[in-house]
Amino acid sequence: MKRGALQGIKIVELTTMITGSLAGMMLGDLGADIVKIEQPGSGDPFRSFRGGLYSPHFVVYNRNKRSMTLDLKAPQGREILSKLLAQADVLIENFRPGVLERLGFDEKTLSDLSPGLIHCSITGFGHDGPYRSRPAYDAVAQAVSGIAGLFVDPDEPALCGPTLSDNLTGMFACYGIQAALLERERCGQVRRVDVNMLASSLAFIPDPFAYVTQMDTIPDHRTRVRASQSYALRCADGRTIAVHLSSQQKFWDQLLAALGAAELAADPRFLTRDDRIANYEQAAVELGRVTAEAPCAWWVTRLEEYDVPFAVMNRIPEVFEDPQVQHLDSFFVIEHPTQGKVTGVRRPVWFDHARDDQPLGAPPSLGEHTDDILRDLGYAEDSIVAFRADHIT
Repeated sequence: MKRGALQGIKIVELTTMITGSLAGMMLGDLGADIVKIEQPGSGDPFRSFRGGLYSPHFVVYNRNKRSMTLDLKAPQGREILSKLLAQADVLIENFRPGVLERLGFDEKTLSDLSPGLIHCSITGFGHDGPYRSRPAYDAVAQAVSGIAGLFVDPDEPALCGPTLSDNLTGMFACYGIQAALLERERCGQVRRVDVNMLASSLAFIPDPFAYVTQMDTIPDHRTRVRASQSYALRCADGRTIAVHLSSQQKFWDQLLAALGAAELAADPRFLTRDDRIANYEQAAVELGRVTAEAPCAWWVTRLEEYDVPFAVMNRIPEVFEDPQVQHLDSFFVIEHPTQGKVTGVRRPVWFDHARDDQPLGAPPSLGEHTDDILRDLGYAEDSIVAFRADHIT
């Protein structure tokens, strides 16, 4: 049986959508036992994001978990949660500030239930400040933190791309929880872990703030690619190749050699890296004119030969077929007994050159493990039957 480094760690997850769910899933990928508490009848709103109760949005953030339905507004639901927390190592929740306290689980109550419990609270903006009560989702955090401003063309504003603030907040939460677990193990210190989407988003992009404070430069959606000398070059067959030349002169020289564009080496607009940064748009046009003359496969051979940092820009369906992605055994398929097959992305961390310790449990159906968890808590079968009749809708 696959166990993982966090075998024996018990986590109660009171989360919805992405931030807390991802943190829990990452810990589950390391072997922790995750009990996800969900609202009876509907569950995590991500379940029904595109219809049904087992949407792709829910599935990708909730593997290796057990689902239990509890009405936390009801006394019995709170009683059962209290018993779960008394046995838990970690509580992860992403309620708005004050919600957990209104349910009767303030810091003192949690400590009384389990003196060793690590409480991780994930919010949009923190537990105080002018934005504390605002609802927060990915686009909101990206906007406030400046991330969106680094992607959006101000002349034609349109949001684009995958979730970032949500995901990286979940990752920072996982990082904080693991540090707290280690500290508790080493010296018995029990910590509360607070993570919010705004602070996480700011920490994720330190470079642009350094541009402002150290260079007196206001970054825009092209600042990074100019500085890193990154280009998206379309080929004759419509495929696109991304190159990232960084700061080394040799990569510019090798790119021109691969493209057979020696005349650009003598162009006064592109003589130095500073010149190429200042004239980035013109460089992109000139390089694109060359790559448009031959198909992608031709340029792949040339760029490999001249050791240029590049990759073909895959569309998402093409990622599955990429040779290196396949070599890394990046995806797995598991089957839920009632919901069918689910494809997931493997944990991106190897231990001792392997990932064979990663648990691969299918994301749970709503309330799938409620009865089993009640049995684990010592409830008799007649009590479980009565609970199911009264509580689960």
